[in-house]
Amino acid sequence: MYSHLFSELEVGGVKLKNRLTMAPLYLGYADEGGGVSELILDHYRLMAQSGVALVVVENATVDYPVGRNSNHCLRVDGDDQVEALSRLAAVIKQEGALACLQINHGGRYAVAADFVAPSAVETFGRMPRALSIQEIESIIVQYARAALRVKQAGFDMVELHGGTGYLLAQFVSPRTNKRSDTYGGSQAARRKFPLEVVAAVKAAVGDFPVGYRFLADEWLPDGLHLEESRLFARTLDAAGVAYISVMGGTYESFFLPEMMEKAKKEVYMADLAATVKQEVSVPVITAGRIAGGALAEQIVALGQADLIGLARVLWADPEWPQKVQVGRENEIHHCDPECDVCLQMVMKGRPALCARWPKEKMHLWKSKLQK
Repeated sequence: MYSHLFSELEVGGVKLKNRLTMAPLYLGYADEGGGVSELILDHYRLMAQSGVALVVVENATVDYPVGRNSNHCLRVDGDDQVEALSRLAAVIKQEGALACLQINHGGRYAVAADFVAPSAVETFGRMPRALSIQEIESIIVQYARAALRVKQAGFDMVELHGGTGYLLAQFVSPRTNKRSDTYGGSQAARRKFPLEVVAAVKAAVGDFPVGYRFLADEWLPDGLHLEESRLFARTLDAAGVAYISVMGGTYESFFLPEMMEKAKKEVYMADLAATVKQEVSVPVITAGRIAGGALAEQIVALGQADLIGLARVLWADPEWPQKVQVGRENEIHHCDPECDVCLQMVMKGRPALCARWPKEKMHLWKSKLQK
């Protein structure tokens, strides 16, 4: 039915069977301390069974405990985690999807007592410590080593988390980077850290696809905007990233009334991806409440993006791809834009459940959470 949506695409030398991906979504399913739990294995097994071509596992920290965003973030900061992560990669690939792991440093959004950032800019009433040059160089090495572990664990790709206002994005943003040394000031200087991370990661992993989660607009008056970020996208393309996964907003803009209303609308981030796509040659992923097959098909057909990222849409109904492909869209359990149950659970440090799940599934997952 949807010839563009269910066509193949090569990304970083790897063939995707269709244009559907699972966008990274933090649900708090990892063990306390960041281990691979049975719950997270069950979750990603289900996501891979959905029929998407690529599953991007969310937010594994490269620097524990300084860079972790919660106690339930996955870890990829030590060689002893490779074996467990390999189980996760295998679960995904056994169900016919490609597996990607997103790696991250929380920076000023980390939960550590001694948390760090490009500059000392207040963050929800807390003040991070500005990184020294030596610390910056050390973090670059941590990213490279983490990416190599991702490859060793059997994943097909690695994604650098430069979205949501985390550390890579903090360096690029004029709002959070007030440095006057080689890592701050001009636009080119603010891009220096993430570009050095990309270069170090690519040197470490060799012929292995490296994607980039990309913050196109902070949606804050003094933040990063499209006029600048579109130029950054060009430099990432030239640096050899395999794809650019475009998003908008940070934790400081997500909960603004106007942004909360914006996020209730379908395809609310597609315009960002379309702008970025005009600047780059690599595939572009878009996400943001793409609830129906016709919308997804139109985005790809019109060239606004090459791939569709499904996050809460897929979590609410893992059969979404199959139902769309065979004309059963009327049976989809849609994520309710007025509902924020999952978000509230995560914000309280609890593993998330979806209020839209059928009763049988809700009962099953509640029992899993109690184990």
